Amino acid sequence: MTSKERMLIAMQNGIPDRVPAAPDFSTMIPERLTGKPTWEIEMNANPPLWKAYIEAVKYFGTDGWFIYGGIDIQTNSKVEYKSRIINQTDERITRETIFITPEGEMTSEMVFYRSDSATATVKPVKNIKEDFYKLKYLYPEITGYETTTLELMRKELGDLGALGVTVTYPGFQIWLGYCNGGIEALSYAYADNPEIIEEWRIMEHNRSIKMMEITIDSKPDFILLGGSGSITLQSPSLFRELALPTIKQMTKMAKDAGIPTMLHSCGKERDLVEMVANETDLNCVNPLEIPPMGDCDLAEIKQSFGDKIALMGNLHTTDLMLRGTVDDVEKAAIKAIEDAGNGGGFILSTGDQCGRDTPDENICKLVEVCEKYGRYN
Repeated sequence: MTSKERMLIAMQNGIPDRVPAAPDFSTMIPERLTGKPTWEIEMNANPPLWKAYIEAVKYFGTDGWFIYGGIDIQTNSKVEYKSRIINQTDERITRETIFITPEGEMTSEMVFYRSDSATATVKPVKNIKEDFYKLKYLYPEITGYETTTLELMRKELGDLGALGVTVTYPGFQIWLGYCNGGIEALSYAYADNPEIIEEWRIMEHNRSIKMMEITIDSKPDFILLGGSGSITLQSPSLFRELALPTIKQMTKMAKDAGIPTMLHSCGKERDLVEMVANETDLNCVNPLEIPPMGDCDLAEIKQSFGDKIALMGNLHTTDLMLRGTVDDVEKAAIKAIEDAGNGGGFILSTGDQCGRDTPDENICKLVEVCEKYGRYN
């Protein structure tokens, strides 16, 4: 089978020719392999991250898990954006962005590093109650779209992997990126101004559903529901209230269109897996991280939910992939296949995002284990 076929069959709880090898190295490792400062990729798109990822797939021989699908959206936005570099050294570049809305200005700052991923150090919303009227302008009506970039991605990826487009859903895990004060500010707003949180949820939901309509029409191989930290950055009960209704609708839409869906949520995930397996039409979930990063036991999750949903995970990215030996990786990879390979529906991967300095030989060993031992029980 091609990597594309292998990934899509496993993602839909089927049995491909072998277990796919799809470690999560979506950012830092492809950037390192370019040999360029990280800011060249993340700030200047030189090259675009998606091209760097395809080169990394070729380099390691993995089954591509492509999540960058580019649909260019047109809106009736009334926001003007102005960006400028406010500080630059040999190791970092700080960029300020001003959001000029009809209700006033907001500012953010992003620091781009030579060898590490960018970090938002100042976020646009400083006070949720006071800034919400400005924030609403960041949710303009979508008036059209075009898929030139997506089609270029589809052509360049070819059969090296499954082509995915990411769509997000409401909740603290997405709103954190807007708010200074992070979880604390959102928690106070939820308690003190629930009407604002509910209005925000509806705005986010409507955008998510519109993006699903557009994405389905664009016909990717699969749709990734992006929700990093969905029950680490908020409680399972908040996830159920804020996110689950949207996920139910989105996965039903995709199922009706014949497009598989996968949900990514790093950190704690056991309760989330139970909800999406029993209450949604989701096809696959990842990365199922083990303690202390997460709370998932791969064998238990396979036994409990493997007949309902495909699984992707879950080798530890630091203790094992970054610091372990090739023998350690081999033993853990074989055990993961034994724990979750019964009956198909398993993709061997890692926890969230292999670190920049993960040894190449450890990633190659993961691929080798799938090629040598990756037969479903």
